[in-house]
Amino acid sequence: MRLEYTFKIDEVEVPRFSVEAVEGIGKVFTLATMVLNVLDVKPKVELVFHGLNPDDPTRKIEAFRKIVDSATSTPTLVFTTGEGGAVPGSSSYYQWVTVGRS
Repeated sequence: MRLEYTFKIDEVEVPRFSVEAVEGIGKVFTLATMVLNVLDVKPKVELVFHGLNPDDPTRKIEAFRKIVDSATSTPTLVFTTGEGGAVPGSSSYYQWVTVGRS
């Protein structure tokens, strides 16, 4: 399924993004660059990572952190773990993370 929409970043208090279960590492790189750009104008973003096994969200978060930390212009960031778990009746696992400037 593809969903397209538009909004202005200044219309959203806390931008939120997701990484889907079947997304590859390329999407994590895209997310990392987008988050760094958004953090130039917003104090924080919320991210939800999900996958088909319990370890997927954690692995994607670790990859995301390594990518973000490798940028030469990365501000000092604070990562706050939010709620995570399994979606009842499915084989989908998720983990929320808030990323903000310190």
